[in-house]
This record gives sequence, structure tokens and C-alpha cells, in this order.
Amino acid sequence: MIGSFLNVVIYRVPRGESVVSPPSACPQCGARIRPFDNIPVISWLVLRGRCRDCGAPISPRYLLVELGTAVFFGVVGWWALQNGVPTEAPVALIVALVAFLYLAAISVALGLIDIETRRLPNRILLPAYWVVAVLLTAAALLAGEPERLLVALAGGAGLFALYFALAVIRPGGMGFGDVKLAGVLGLYLGWLGWGELAVGAFGAFLLGGLFGAVLLAARRAGRKSSIPFGPWMLVGAWIGILFGDTIAHGYLRLYGLA
Repeated sequence: MIGSFLNVVIYRVPRGESVVSPPSACPQCGARIRPFDNIPVISWLVLRGRCRDCGAPISPRYLLVELGTAVFFGVVGWWALQNGVPTEAPVALIVALVAFLYLAAISVALGLIDIETRRLPNRILLPAYWVVAVLLTAAALLAGEPERLLVALAGGAGLFALYFALAVIRPGGMGFGDVKLAGVLGLYLGWLGWGELAVGAFGAFLLGGLFGAVLLAARRAGRKSSIPFGPWMLVGAWIGILFGDTIAHGYLRLYGLA
């Protein structure tokens, strides 16, 4: 169901449209989508990916976003319950889980919007700061670990400042949407710890750089080509969230520092 709503967000937010009204309709013929044709996954399969009224094809992206969001939420839930969120306080765990599921949801929306439009909308990013601040603050206090908030603030401010400097030094190379997204991701990564923050921050540049190198080698892009960086920031952050502690400790052990 959340994946179905994210499809609406991905389509309407870049166009400046409301995600609440009007009800969903076929973009080709304008026919309203009937309630029984708006059931996540099932309706797309029953209709065989076509509008019931005009027969226009419905992008398989709608199906993939719904299924992908479900799998993503399952992975995040499993991670949190397997001590991914290091707290034994049940209420704190629930609040933290909600916070990270929220990040999963906006990651799907922001990643696809950036790929399609080369933009990271303020309508998603700016409210995220308030939602994240409330949820992570509540989770830290309920867990009796207020020190998490200091590292979270350091992570958010540090990544924001780094991306802001890159955007100023090289205009056009880094968008200010990336700067605002960096602040949100830094809060999450810092809340988990320094290892997660380091891996998540570095992972974005490593993955984005490798992708750019592959495109250059395949002659699919030039040195001045614009590549959306938001998706790599999100992928890098999630690697940091899910595996950052393990990767950081492994790296330190490799050099005899742990």
C-alpha cells in the first residue's frame, strides 16, 4: 500500500501536483481508476498492465515500486529486529524502526524522481528534517542514550557542510538538492554511530565514481555529462546503515587498529 502511494508521489510531486486529490486517473484517457483496479500488485496483474478503459499500457514501474517497497520494508524490519538498532528498550526500538522505514519510503521516491528529473524536491526533503528530528530524538531518549543525538547532529551538519562546499566549489557538479539530502542522511548515519557514518558517506562517492567510470569506458557519457548523484547517496547510506559497523570494524582489523 505504501509502495502504491509512493507511485503517486513519484509522478505528481515533480509536476507540482497534490498527492491527495484528484483521485488517480489514467494519464492517457483521463478515466478515474476504480477502487477495485487500485489494489497494489494484484490490479496491475489482473489488468495485464493496461488501462481498463482505453487499453493504454501502464508502466511496469508501478508494479516494481509496489513490490520493491514491500521487500525493502521487510529487509529494514529484519535488520532492526536483528539488533540493527542497538537498543533493548521495546518502545525505542519501535520508534527507531518507524524512523528507518520512513527513510526507506522517501529513498524510493527520491531515487526515482532524481533519475527521471535530475531533481530532489523540497516538498520531500524539507519535511524530512522535522520528521527525522522528532523520531530519532524520541528513540534516543526512550533508549536512555541521548549521546546518540550529538553524533547525529555532527553527522548531519558534517555531510551538509561537505556537500555544500562541493556545490559552491564546482557549480553544476553537485546540486543543492544533494546538499539537503546529505543533511538528512548524515542524521541517520550519525545516530547509528561513527562507523556507519564513515561507510555511508564514503560509499556514495565510491559507487557514484565507479558508475561514472563505467559510463566513460562504455562511451555512454563524457567528462561533462550530468549524472544524478542522489541515488548513489541513498545506496551508499543504506550500505552504511545495514553493513557499516561490520565494514568499519573489518577495515580497522585489516590494519591492526581494532
